[in-house]
Amino acid sequence: MHENPKTHIPTVYLVVPCYNEEEVLPETVKRLTAKLQQMQQAGLAGEKSRMLFVDDGSKDRTWELISAFSAQNPLVTGLKLAHNRGHQNALLAGLMEAKDRADCAISLDADLQDDIEVLDEFVQKFLEGCDVVYGVRKKRETDTFFKRTTAQGFYKVMRILGVETVYNHADYRLMSQRALDALSEYREVNLFLRGIVPLIGYRSDYVYYDRHERFAGESKYPLKKMISFALDGITSFSVKPLKIISNLGILVSVLSVGGLIYALISYFTGNAVAGWTATVSSIWLLGGIQLLCIGVVGGYVGKIYSEVKARPRYRIEEKAGEDKPGQPRE
Repeated sequence: MHENPKTHIPTVYLVVPCYNEEEVLPETVKRLTAKLQQMQQAGLAGEKSRMLFVDDGSKDRTWELISAFSAQNPLVTGLKLAHNRGHQNALLAGLMEAKDRADCAISLDADLQDDIEVLDEFVQKFLEGCDVVYGVRKKRETDTFFKRTTAQGFYKVMRILGVETVYNHADYRLMSQRALDALSEYREVNLFLRGIVPLIGYRSDYVYYDRHERFAGESKYPLKKMISFALDGITSFSVKPLKIISNLGILVSVLSVGGLIYALISYFTGNAVAGWTATVSSIWLLGGIQLLCIGVVGGYVGKIYSEVKARPRYRIEEKAGEDKPGQPRE
């Protein structure tokens, strides 16, 4: 295999999307600062390496804290989005701001569940020539039974529907400057980065880690958002649900013809019995199938509607930090 090792000390950016994270942010900054300084001392991160916190329209003191930390800590920079645009858009905003001034960017959550001790391994694999390094969970013992079951089901369903994703990988990953440039060429409004990044196709590898309990605050992915996120991923990357609907329509049509033939035979042989239950049941069954199909098709039409409008995926309201995001890297 062709190796393309990097010889210089890379500029590393830690991109951290935040939404209402005032409870955990002080500890996150403290731990990431210590880790980044350790990486600098070990020659794994250059002196221009930074943390980039992206405030996704928080309603608490998240931006106030980011601004305060950036004034005190030269390693902290920040972006404030004008509105809450969702985790994926906030993450993309941070990555796009980092791509012109970093050799690589590592995205991670603010809740300290991602094990930051493996950041060294991410950078080591980058130095060995990888453009994308995925953080993959070893196990899901910290999850509830329901969350573990639904998460595993999500990955299996995505694979069945033909969506290329990395099993047990969320958004803890490293991307090189070249990979970030490639990511910037994907213009879809309905973002599902876990599906987009594998499409880039550059050399990749994995780092395995144990996910911790959330340090403080509440999860930003309740069941409703998890379902919405899963549906976004499926409808953004697979048309198999539409094919399933077509096959279901064919099956129901065949069964209906069979039912009609049976009814005619029963009528002409004098065995027809007037039955309210069978009639109503068939009406409800077919009506339910039709509504389900219309709903799935409507979901795809809604995606097309959003894409055709081509509205900005996010808008930056304010920046913080000594190194203002947007400066080209040296």
